[in-house]
Amino acid sequence: MISAHALELAQTLVRMNTVSHNSNLELIHFIRDHLARLGVKSRLTFNDDKTKANLFATLGEGKPAGVILSGHTDTVPWDGQDWTMDPLSALVKDGNLYGRGSADMKAFIGIAVSHAEQFLNSDAPFAVHLAFSYEEEIGCFGVKELIADLRDANIKPLACIVGEPTSMIPAIAHKGVYRYKCCVRGKEAHSSLTPHSVNAIEMAARVVGRVRDMAEDFEKNEPRFEGFDVPFSTSSVGQFHGGIADNVVPRDAEFRYEFRDLPTANAGQMQSEVVAYAKSLEPAMKKVAPGAGFEFETICEIPSFLGSKDDPVTRLAQELSGEKGTTLVAFGTEAGLFKNAGISTVVCGPGSIQQAHQPDEYVSLEQLGRCEAFMQGLARTRTLS
Repeated sequence: MISAHALELAQTLVRMNTVSHNSNLELIHFIRDHLARLGVKSRLTFNDDKTKANLFATLGEGKPAGVILSGHTDTVPWDGQDWTMDPLSALVKDGNLYGRGSADMKAFIGIAVSHAEQFLNSDAPFAVHLAFSYEEEIGCFGVKELIADLRDANIKPLACIVGEPTSMIPAIAHKGVYRYKCCVRGKEAHSSLTPHSVNAIEMAARVVGRVRDMAEDFEKNEPRFEGFDVPFSTSSVGQFHGGIADNVVPRDAEFRYEFRDLPTANAGQMQSEVVAYAKSLEPAMKKVAPGAGFEFETICEIPSFLGSKDDPVTRLAQELSGEKGTTLVAFGTEAGLFKNAGISTVVCGPGSIQQAHQPDEYVSLEQLGRCEAFMQGLARTRTLS
């Protein structure tokens, strides 16, 4: 079972409202001050308006290299969900810790912070770095600033453990998440004069059809990556808006779509195909209205992740978790960004993604106990090879 100290810290973090559109500074300052009482300095990197921050701290300053324990501090909202309790209650009941962010992923952060003193006093030949980010849930924006700061400061960790909920089974791959917005400008007219107009909805629908055609092609023809629930890349449209009245040819339309690419696929090529198809429609549109056309905006680009069961950090996670195997996860994480920065990475944390983002989100105390044992084992580790 989890210790009282670790559970208390996890509950404290769950009680803080850090939904992505809110500030996370209450949580970041709480951790900063907790570490400061142990004599540990924290590096904070902020968003543009200074309302959110990442935190990076080193436990074992002066050791040659270190292992990152990585977590995101933001949560998804709970508006419209049917909760039976206050989402910020951090209620412990029936062997579970409940609350928004309990599984995804404040409990992991709380347990990591609760072991700061053990990491400081550890005889391990490496430091332990704490890396806690903002805005992961809406596009992994914060961690990009954190990684850039590490590069600028010439901090070169050996490895990274991302504590997303994997039921404490080391995960060595996940798909990428690439989301885009397409804005279509046409030319309005009375619906009785359609030849004098450019129908933005109809032009948008052609591109939406191409996104759907690509999805069908992935399913039929893409080489499978066994181990994923859906072992091929996917594309889908999530939002569509346009039009003002039945008898007005719409001037404007907008839709949003995403690709979830296998680690062996290329999301950049997927997006280029969509853009090229849209541009092929523009000459006919511009004959009627020179200002007509398509504009694309990137919403987020979260790269896929592909580690290896043979990586030292994967073997370390297996040893510490007591798991002999590995898994793949369907959801996106910050792991691909750390890996692309040259840091060997694995995803391993308490709880299940099945409980994350749901009403009455929870993580079991049994899982938290396993995570605590993982941290205690890390403090006793003597080698990463």
